[in-house]
Parts: sequence; structure tokens; C-alpha cells
Amino acid sequence: MHHASIRTANIHRAIAFYEHLGFTISERFTTGYTLACWMEGLGGRIELIQIPEPKPAPDAFADEHYVGYYHLSFDLTEIAADLPSWLTSLQERVLQTEELQPLKVLLEPTQQQIGDRIYEVVFIADTDSLPLEFIRVLAKLP
Repeated sequence: MHHASIRTANIHRAIAFYEHLGFTISERFTTGYTLACWMEGLGGRIELIQIPEPKPAPDAFADEHYVGYYHLSFDLTEIAADLPSWLTSLQERVLQTEELQPLKVLLEPTQQQIGDRIYEVVFIADTDSLPLEFIRVLAKLP
């Protein structure tokens, strides 16, 4: 996959948020009449596009009947020792950034079995309330 594109109400606020997740800007450009950029990190690339006169996004996380793209997922197995500590550190960094609101946690760190693996999972919302999942492989079952 080349990139995942995210429409945002405020590109500068979104950039600040994604930088805290480990992304860095690789290209800045305009698309039509609005600002955009590519950011790389956590094994992938995202595109941020600022939307003039934005409307709130649907609540994909809480709405059980929502159909469409649901969330991006990032594997932190090689980066973080555990998700509770990673989340606490992220919350502290976000609180130190003036243009960002406190982190919105959609699902506290929990464990989940999928297939033959046990994962540690946490969901947070980005600056436009879009759900993001962070996972770590804890174990592979025999």
C-alpha cells in the first residue's frame, strides 16, 4: 500500500499529533486549493489533507451500524515494551503541546486473542476523532 489518506480540519494540529506518534513529514504539497502532506512512520505513510469548512466525522468507533473504513492499525511490538507505559508517555507528550487537546482513549489497553496470537490492543482518537489502533504481539500459541 502506498499510503492512507486522512482528511483533517486543521493540518497543523494533525501534524503535531502524528509527530508524537513517530511520523515525520516527507513531502508538503497542495491538492487543489488546500494544504496537504505525506508523513512517514510506524512502518507506513499517511497523507493529511486539510478540509476547508469541515464537518464532523461519523463516530466509526461507537456506532455499531457504521459502514466504511474503520481505523488504521499500527504494530508497536518492536517499539514499545508495553502499551500502558507507551500510552502514558504519549499522553504526557500530547499535554505538553499547546495546540493539542488531551488524548482521547477509546479503548484502554487490553489483551485479545486473534488466531494463534495474543495481542495487547489500545484504541485512541486522532485530532479529528478518527480511531487509531495500536497493537503488540504478546505471545504465539502452540
